[in-house]
Amino acid sequence: MRKLLVHLREYKKETVLGPLFKLLEASFELFVPLVVAAIVDIGIANGDKPYIAWMCLLLVGLGVIGLVCAITAQYFAAKASVGFASKLRRALFAHIQNLSFSEMDTIGTSTLITRMTSDLNQVQSGLNLFLRLFLRSPFVVFGAMVMAFTVDVKAALVFVVTIPLLSVVVFGIMLWSIPMYQKVQAALDKVLGTTRENLTGVRVIRAFGQEEQEKERFSGYNAALTKLQTFVGRVSALMNPVTYIIINLAIVAVIWVGGHQVDTGVLTQGEVVALVNYMSQILVELVKLANLIISVTKAVACARRVSGIMDIQSSMEDKGSVQTCGSEDAIVFDHVSLTYKNAGAESLSDISFTVKKGETVGIIGGTGSGKSSLVSMIPRFYDATEGRVLVNGADVREQPLQALREKVAVVMQKAVLFKGSVEENLRWGKRDATEEEMYRALEIAQARDFVDAKPRKLKEHIEQGGKNLSGGQRQRLTIARALISEPEILILDDSASALDFATDARLRAAIRENSEDMTVLIVSQRASTVLHADKIIVMDDGEMAGIGTHDQLIESCPVYQEIYYSQFPKEVKA
Repeated sequence: MRKLLVHLREYKKETVLGPLFKLLEASFELFVPLVVAAIVDIGIANGDKPYIAWMCLLLVGLGVIGLVCAITAQYFAAKASVGFASKLRRALFAHIQNLSFSEMDTIGTSTLITRMTSDLNQVQSGLNLFLRLFLRSPFVVFGAMVMAFTVDVKAALVFVVTIPLLSVVVFGIMLWSIPMYQKVQAALDKVLGTTRENLTGVRVIRAFGQEEQEKERFSGYNAALTKLQTFVGRVSALMNPVTYIIINLAIVAVIWVGGHQVDTGVLTQGEVVALVNYMSQILVELVKLANLIISVTKAVACARRVSGIMDIQSSMEDKGSVQTCGSEDAIVFDHVSLTYKNAGAESLSDISFTVKKGETVGIIGGTGSGKSSLVSMIPRFYDATEGRVLVNGADVREQPLQALREKVAVVMQKAVLFKGSVEENLRWGKRDATEEEMYRALEIAQARDFVDAKPRKLKEHIEQGGKNLSGGQRQRLTIARALISEPEILILDDSASALDFATDARLRAAIRENSEDMTVLIVSQRASTVLHADKIIVMDDGEMAGIGTHDQLIESCPVYQEIYYSQFPKEVKA
């Protein structure tokens, strides 16, 4: 929690001035009952109309000054809370960006989105209310009690009993509410996670006719959230009526005691009115304080959840400083094994091979054989649990991440494009890319034909995720985005699965012709895609079943034979 307050340092002035102006407003407000008492005891009692007029003008003056103080306090509180939330959101986003894929997989996307949006908004709102009311309300409550003692000690004893009783109610409910609101936010995570899954997979849901089942699943999570929120809300809602009952009973006691004091001549009627006004002020402020505590309780619960994400440290440290050696080997896997976090078994076991610079290597295997896991360790998306992965002669864990990933370009299985133009998406690969470089990358990726066919060409708008493009077009654009940076190592992770055989063949030929010095790794389930690679790595259930050229593997590797002959007819020998 304290780590989050670091982002409030730049707003020290605002965090002081906001409450200070609220205290000034409260101070002027505490004088109002005394002015009203003077009007009753002097102006009305003596029929002095000029005196009443002057006192009314004084009340207006106090109100105007209080309004100015309140507006000023609101300005400083808003500036501090919005600025704090902005900096915290930026820091949280940067922290999430630094987390490894292992932490991302464990935490979950919906949880991170909730922390960035709903939780941070609650923190911002809570801080705003805290700066405006947390000092003002107690100040008015205890200030009203002190002013009551200046009027009459006996009547003020009612205040002494009332305020602790109210404090027990308010703070008791607050202490109960804090953990309950954490459970509410956790239930909200499940609702958001289900919503995200349904929106992302809406086509699959409809294709399998699972709409009703998904509605039931969502309704279950939503009902659990509603039930929990209703329960917490009912208990929290007790705060207002209970405080109203206590305060009104206290007002009755003040009037009863004050009436006796007026009869004996100890108090005037105006002073009794002042005491009732002070009690009413306490009522209003405690209602505000009760609502504030509910909001602050939510904010504290949400802040703890945000702090929990900030406390998670990436399992992948970026402390590398080793520069790559002048090795002829572009990639070396030295007895590498990989076990995903919280996984029961290894995903890769004892993988060893060497790739020379400029070679084209095919990686083939069945679904779940570990192909993507294998290539994901080269740019260090995941760290090997055993063994070493070397790029240009140096262990990837000893190289700076930025420098390593500038050498390696990866085209993922799922083509991901961002909302913007074709040009803006290509510049992810190279920020200062010229138009000529963009067209060259598009041409190699076999994407220039459909880009040129668009009315605005490179300026053509792309929807989020490339939803206004076909699957093949998305894949070709992502390949172009990777090629434009001219990487030393290019990894195509089953990134041509949506392309027809002819386009796939032209793509591989274009990459081979235009990148003689580039090391290319092609992950595919198609034998035709890796057929002409310099060497082929065959994966089977997380292990390397074979390595060699097509001719070598077709003679010696049963796994490769099975894959190849399932896609090509087996020749019958005469």
